Amino acid sequence: MTGTIEEVLRHKSGELYTISPDATVFDAIQQMADKNIGALLVMAGSDLIGVISERDYTRKVALKGKSSRDTRVQEILSTPVIAVTPHHTVEECMRLMTVNRVRHLPIMRGNEVIGIVSIGDLVNSIISAQSVTITQLESYITGQYPG
Repeated sequence: MTGTIEEVLRHKSGELYTISPDATVFDAIQQMADKNIGALLVMAGSDLIGVISERDYTRKVALKGKSSRDTRVQEILSTPVIAVTPHHTVEECMRLMTVNRVRHLPIMRGNEVIGIVSIGDLVNSIISAQSVTITQLESYITGQYPG
């Protein structure tokens, strides 16, 4: 029923949105708003050191009375990084997200970040797979199935 993360990545733009750990949280939130995304990969050069999300902002800055202009990304980023490979299945990733209570998973090929998936990406993948299955079953039941 569910495919691999590599298949999910094929349906996404290949663009990765990153931020430095030294950037301000304000800059991170501004970038997320500009790109209409919910998380950024926190990179030190080519090394992935964490993920910062809107959830991190609300829980670790806004609710604590801190200033997003004075707080650095490195102070609130989510670590350790929970990442997967392109060969993980959608189901495995959903399980990882649920167990670890995260909404975004970086995709790694060796030490290289090649993408990121959100829970929304995975839900859309599952819905698409179910839709295909339903269409095939309806065709089979009505005698239109080619086989």
